Amino acid sequence: MTGESSEAVPSTWERPTVFYNKTVKWLIYAVIILFVLWSAWEMRIGLERLLAGIEGAYSLVSGMYPPDLSPTATDRVWEGMIESIAMAIVATLIGVTLSTPVAVMAAENLVPRPVYYVGRAIVSISRGLHELVLGIIAVIAVGFGPLAGVIALVFATPGFFSKLLAEDLEDIDTGQVDAIRATGGSTLQVLLYGVAPQVMPRVIGLAIYRWDINIRAATIIGIVGAGGIGQTLLTSFDNYDYDLSATIILAIIAVVLVGEATSAWWRRRVK
Repeated sequence: MTGESSEAVPSTWERPTVFYNKTVKWLIYAVIILFVLWSAWEMRIGLERLLAGIEGAYSLVSGMYPPDLSPTATDRVWEGMIESIAMAIVATLIGVTLSTPVAVMAAENLVPRPVYYVGRAIVSISRGLHELVLGIIAVIAVGFGPLAGVIALVFATPGFFSKLLAEDLEDIDTGQVDAIRATGGSTLQVLLYGVAPQVMPRVIGLAIYRWDINIRAATIIGIVGAGGIGQTLLTSFDNYDYDLSATIILAIIAVVLVGEATSAWWRRRVK
């Protein structure tokens, strides 16, 4: 018995690998390296362009120091930042409200198969478009200003909120749902009393997290004309007011850090 066990144990140790064959492993590595080299070649970054970029970056940084802290500059930054924060709050409230039923539609265990496909399609379309792309579309549709920014952020919300919430809905305890159905509860009552209590902490946590994301997105979406501090930043660059640009960038960093800290604190409270 002991002899059979010792023969079954390999004499040498080999690191676990996902590749079943060393030839396949090195072939995949070679393909990855070639792909990276091809990508670098397609970028056409020559030495002259690289040196010119370094010189331009030095001029940009030199022009940003010191930041413009004059009353006129701070007023412009304050107005743009308040607009971005307001956009994020409104977009989060509307986006979460609209995304919650989409999450139910995208939960395979709660709805019929055709409804599930529609919900997943909405989530996929929302995930497939970046906020800046949505901002461009919204600006063309409704014109420049914060309304376009709110529309873009609302449309982007299901791609994040509905997807994660739908995954949580698919993992709920079906015993509570079946109990409500067994008592003759309607579909709405099943959702309110059998599903909602199980996922409500997650809903609140995801809503806070989405607000944090919208805060960051709202500070840059104005670059395409969708309102907020991003529009002020683009104008400062267009006018070569790099010292004002530095002030705006510092303000954006400060607001994002405060939003991240606030979001983390609220998520810990919810948990």
